[in-house]
Amino acid sequence: MKFEELKLSPGYPLQIQVSDPSGQSDRWPCRLIGAVPGRSLLISVPRSGGRLVRFRPGQKILARMMVANGVGAFASVVEAQTADPYPLIYLSHPKDISFKGVRGATRVGVEQPVIATNLSALSEQQVSGKLADISVTGARLELDTVLGDIGDKILLQTRVEVAGIERDLTIEAILRSRIERSTQESTQNLPVVYGIEFTETDEERRLLLYAYVFSQIAHDQSPTP
Repeated sequence: MKFEELKLSPGYPLQIQVSDPSGQSDRWPCRLIGAVPGRSLLISVPRSGGRLVRFRPGQKILARMMVANGVGAFASVVEAQTADPYPLIYLSHPKDISFKGVRGATRVGVEQPVIATNLSALSEQQVSGKLADISVTGARLELDTVLGDIGDKILLQTRVEVAGIERDLTIEAILRSRIERSTQESTQNLPVVYGIEFTETDEERRLLLYAYVFSQIAHDQSPTP
């Protein structure tokens, strides 16, 4: 796929990643400013700790973006960084874009701590645990004790990060199945596992859920620099 085929408009959100000599990587959100076809791309300069991040000419970066029903990624090289009149980064024009389609129910592994509340129980019992995998339609919920019965309505509370921004996510779901663990898994600290289906109707909560899930899929399916 060619970059022009994406038809990205100015201001389109991107995520760029660079790796240091030790193999550690940093990721920052930024935005596409424009492009000189076949020559270079212009992107905004990301900030870290309130300061503009500095890039050096020749530095390799990996850029990712959510497009249509999938994740796009391309490798590029920093050509220059300017401060005046506006902070901008000039990147070499990508030769090709890799694209990975994402189905609505695609699941991705996570280690997301949650507090689960059983809304169907008279006492509205709260149990701590984690989401082990997630999609936009449901998740695998691992808990340290039994939460309720199949068909019970639950509320999940957690704090998620999307493009470097943290938000509190509260989402309603239903316990759809109780998953049996293997002998090895049963010795872990989270022995109770449920398959859950998200039933949240609030649009703002659903948008945050979608943003979180697709950011995790983008991270999981994109190549490394």
